[in-house]
Amino acid sequence: MASLVGGAAIGAGFQQALTWGLEIINMGLNYSSTLQTNIDTLEALGPVVQDIVWYNQELDRPREEVEPLIREMRAGEELIRRYSNVSRRNFLCFPCYQKKLLAVDESLRRTLSVNVQVQMARDVKEILKKVTDSLMILSQQFGHINYGMGTALYGAPENPEFTVGLEMLLEQLKIEVLKDGLSFLNLTGFGGSGKTTLAKKLCWEPQVLGKFNRNNIFFATFSKSPNLKIIVERLFEHFEQPKPEFQSNEDPGYKLRILLNQVGATHPILLVLDDVWPGSESLVEKFKVQISNLKILVTSRVALNLESRITFQLDPLSLENSVTLFRHFAQLEDTTSCPPNDLVHKVVKCCRGLPLALQLIGGKLRRKPIEFWQKMVKELSQGHSIIHSDNDVLAFLQKCLDVMEDKSTVQECFMDLGLFPEDQMIPVSALFDIWTELHKLDEEFYAMPYIYELTTKNLCNVVVTRKLGSDADNYYNNHFLTQHDILRDLAIHQSNKKPFEQRKNLIIDITGDNHPGLWSEPKQQGIIARVFLKGIIKQKQQHVAARSLSISSGSNSKWWSMKPDKAEVLVLNLWSNNYILPGFIKSMKKLKVLILTNYSFHPSQLDSFELLGSLSNLKRIRLQRVCVPSLCKLKNLRKLSLYMCYTSQAFGGGTINIKDALPNLVDMSIDYCNDLVALPTGFCEITTLEKLSITNCHKFSALPQDIGNMENLRVLRLNSCTDLLDIPDSIRGLQMLSLLDISYCISLGRLPKDIGELRNLSKLYMMGCSSLSEFPDCTKLEKLEKLICDEEIATLCKAYFDPTGSRSIIEVAKVDHDLTWLVGSSR
Repeated sequence: MASLVGGAAIGAGFQQALTWGLEIINMGLNYSSTLQTNIDTLEALGPVVQDIVWYNQELDRPREEVEPLIREMRAGEELIRRYSNVSRRNFLCFPCYQKKLLAVDESLRRTLSVNVQVQMARDVKEILKKVTDSLMILSQQFGHINYGMGTALYGAPENPEFTVGLEMLLEQLKIEVLKDGLSFLNLTGFGGSGKTTLAKKLCWEPQVLGKFNRNNIFFATFSKSPNLKIIVERLFEHFEQPKPEFQSNEDPGYKLRILLNQVGATHPILLVLDDVWPGSESLVEKFKVQISNLKILVTSRVALNLESRITFQLDPLSLENSVTLFRHFAQLEDTTSCPPNDLVHKVVKCCRGLPLALQLIGGKLRRKPIEFWQKMVKELSQGHSIIHSDNDVLAFLQKCLDVMEDKSTVQECFMDLGLFPEDQMIPVSALFDIWTELHKLDEEFYAMPYIYELTTKNLCNVVVTRKLGSDADNYYNNHFLTQHDILRDLAIHQSNKKPFEQRKNLIIDITGDNHPGLWSEPKQQGIIARVFLKGIIKQKQQHVAARSLSISSGSNSKWWSMKPDKAEVLVLNLWSNNYILPGFIKSMKKLKVLILTNYSFHPSQLDSFELLGSLSNLKRIRLQRVCVPSLCKLKNLRKLSLYMCYTSQAFGGGTINIKDALPNLVDMSIDYCNDLVALPTGFCEITTLEKLSITNCHKFSALPQDIGNMENLRVLRLNSCTDLLDIPDSIRGLQMLSLLDISYCISLGRLPKDIGELRNLSKLYMMGCSSLSEFPDCTKLEKLEKLICDEEIATLCKAYFDPTGSRSIIEVAKVDHDLTWLVGSSR
């Protein structure tokens, strides 16, 4: 028995020793794979943990939340460093090493699966709470926000507690609402400008309540996808009527009209339709019934196409009102330690008068220590836009772009506005040059609808510096766009959303102290320049793939080793008295449009212009406030525009004849070039020219005597050439001429006696020609459709064009001057 027990005991011990030995061997053999697994885990977690740390800093989360995870990772890194180079002679130690590696890995997994998961669940709940609170604030201040989750309807809405800066427009709305009779009112403004707040405040005005009674004021939020059936059902519910049954799609509109007629027979009705999108006009029209006192107020981000509407535009707040509103949202009056006024004003100015930005940024800084204010101001002063300082502002503004129906072309046109500098008026003619070549919009007739599309969407404003009858003839040299700074930031943000190598628009700002060099890390660059240069340096000066390149520069820069050989549009914005065209231009073989604008007070001396001669695809050049150098041969140039330029060097007899320099020119525009006295010799040999505009050139005194040689000329504009004394008789040779504008040529004493030979002339503009005392025989102008002039000229012309009073082609017009453009902005 003893031997059996002993033998069994020995056998069991041997078996256990053998098992333990095999485990040691297996652990030793698996050591390498375990080590590699730990390395892979830590390499995968590294970037993720870095992101977590960054987000915690941005969101002001306590660092202690992520410290345990960092400690676990550091412990793993230390073991890996210690065991990675262990010699194979220490094979017997591998099982011990593997145990430690497995222990660290298990601890790391436990931290990830327990601590981090709990933190994530907590953060999700916190985010949901903040989103709910934000939506509640937006609902109270800017109206109900509906993100495609149905349509909301209210009786009388809640009364907004704070409406600073809206008082004047509120009074205008109130006057219209209190008038008798049916009327449509359309309140428009950019998203977040306070339309809903103003509409709600109107409903609570004592005089409005006195007329309509609270029970007869209806406030419905349409949003992007309104449901007419739900709106009608709620209206019936409000009046305690039985819920209607609808038999067809037309039935809701029919029963809506019955209900409104029934209620309106005894009481006036005020109906507010909030946040109506383009395309919903037909639904809005269904609320229009013929009762004596129905007022319909429609708020929208764009001006809607409604019959007999009265439109009200909501503009950004003034600085004073912005400060008042911001102090309210930041609750500065409720705290004992307010930040200094200069900090408050700096933040407010960056909100650009947009109530939504004032509210969100004010809420973000509410009850925060002064260090947070200083950080915000520092970021904004370094080129950061307010839209990058708050995700809610950016998300809301991006949603405002959803009103664009044709997102492909219209949104690209909107992003093109970012090619021009902040706080500067954008020439419409410059945009036409870009859009004609880049988006194939084919001249002004097709491009102007996109301007109207952007303005009706409240994405920009049009300023007309001088209104003339010729504006109807696709002449837009007097038209400029202005844009809210936040909208420009949004246009640039949209352009920069894609990776560097995929951007269609590349916008670089190196003005002021921003003076980069590609060979070294730039210091104190603007945000756009920093992003661009970082990408360039990192990618070893790769070719720029953008189709449009905009560079704003305060002086000549020395970093022109970039190669934008894919660009078709180059916009150069200068603040310099001397400028050398960058050398990279000679590599831009696809360049079609060059727009160079100098914004400094004195005209800029322009050098290296000859680089353009090698660009065979260059079709359009627009120069503003520069001294135009001697022209080089631009064999395929079709349009040349000179605005506020000095032309003496270019037209003063250079080494190349102008016909050889511009052999295929079709359109030439010279505006506000005060040194222009006459056109250069040989100019009339450019027989390809179809449009010639010389306007506001007050020293221009004579047309070439051989002007009649320009056999293809269709449009000749000489508007406001105050020293022009004569028009040569050879003008009779312009048999293709259809439009002649000599308005405000106040020194012009006579018209050519053979002007009546212009058989194709259909439009003649002669306003302000005060020196003309007689009018030649024009009875042969059988195709003349319109003669725009003042009273004196009309009297002279009636004998030829209206002897019996039956042919009404004479139009006496008035000119309207807007001088706000002289300071560079209409605001």
